[in-house]
Amino acid sequence: MKKYLYRPGKIKSSEITPEEVFVKRREFLAAAGLAIGATGSVFPTIANAAVPDFGEIAKWPKSTVEKQTPWDQATSYNNFYELGTDKGDPKKNARRLITEPWSVEIDGECNKPGTYTLEDILKPHALEERVYRLRCVEAWSMVIPWVGFSLGDLLKRFEPTGNAKYVRFETLLDKTRLPGQQYPVLKWPYTEGLRMDEAMHPLSLIAVGLYGKALPNQNGAPLRLVVPWKYGFKSIKSIVKISFVESQPDTSWNLSAPREYGFYSNVNPTVSHPRWSQAKERRLDGDSKGLAALFSDKQETLMFNGYGAEVAALYTDMDLSKNF
Repeated sequence: MKKYLYRPGKIKSSEITPEEVFVKRREFLAAAGLAIGATGSVFPTIANAAVPDFGEIAKWPKSTVEKQTPWDQATSYNNFYELGTDKGDPKKNARRLITEPWSVEIDGECNKPGTYTLEDILKPHALEERVYRLRCVEAWSMVIPWVGFSLGDLLKRFEPTGNAKYVRFETLLDKTRLPGQQYPVLKWPYTEGLRMDEAMHPLSLIAVGLYGKALPNQNGAPLRLVVPWKYGFKSIKSIVKISFVESQPDTSWNLSAPREYGFYSNVNPTVSHPRWSQAKERRLDGDSKGLAALFSDKQETLMFNGYGAEVAALYTDMDLSKNF
């Protein structure tokens, strides 16, 4: 695939945060225990800003104890086509993604629709660290200590109605802040979806950080989804809209290549991608770097990425080779 080069553009005056809003945000984050870095910038926009230390973040008892992928590798080898199609492009172009201010629109089949600021989204939720595996459809995987809170707890706040059978998510659409959207690699904005019971499952996470630090732009700042039993592209980044819908929503990769990327996209070693096997994977754990990592020893792919005991019941009586 052709590699595109991006050049930073000027920030419009309309995109500059008013001083009074910036001050209020600083006050909120300080009250919430979110530390402000030495630069004076705050949690949503700074890749290395500290969120509460692990003394203030609950340790999730079910976290995997596998060796974690190092920070440098997890934040420099990324799929985020809005910032470029090569694995290193998202980090190189991350400065373009301005995440201050940020809001999320809630609509559809719920009793509390509206537009909620980042503070509205974060404030009621206690952060916790969950160490999850993340499996990419390209047959590589990472183990990352995410910082976030339950997606289900967030969705309950908006009181979905009985007509809400699915949840649809949407990424920011802005060709200046996300220059990859200048090119028709996918149909923009990026969209993803979950069945309601998948979204409400205790494993489904809204991530706001990793490794005890604020989520870097290249990893989907300031809010991203993490669904650890599904391939990584289901874990949509930089979320600006959540919709409760009655019918199964269209999703970006399924629209682009329906034979290759199904709606469910559960990690399944028995169902091959049309162009490669999913039976094995390469774990990126820092032992091998650069090109060496691409040729490191593979390990067996686990059904549901190893979370079968928790999630297999969601798919009872479903043919997972057809509903891939």
